Amino acid sequence: QVQLVESGGGSVQAGGSLRLSCAASGDMYNQYSMAWFRQAPGKEREGVARVLCEGSSVRDTYYADSVKGRFTISRDNAKNMLFLQMNSRKTADTPNYYCATARGWVPLLGNYYNDWGQGTQVTVSS
Repeated sequence: QVQLVESGGGSVQAGGSLRLSCAASGDMYNQYSMAWFRQAPGKEREGVARVLCEGSSVRDTYYADSVKGRFTISRDNAKNMLFLQMNSRKTADTPNYYCATARGWVPLLGNYYNDWGQGTQVTVSS
């Protein structure tokens, strides 16, 4: 079981940048997935980005079309940290962001993920 805590939320102007962090603790499987999701009130949860990991190595990355070219997902394996660098923020970027993990290599779909953080709130002003 993995425990996840997000941080770094706040307010940013459209076109600005913000970095979210996710601290993971607990036993990790040798092959696993880590991902960022986001959700606005009244809307379904949306996948943002994902990494596929094997041991201490990131084997693959994936971005949703809506954020590709603007957001960057990265991982500090030594510290068990997952990051989401958000550049060129748009007002359409939904406010609540969650990190999640899953055993094995899985798609960027919420039902595949077993462990979730509590979320961090991001607001984007125009």
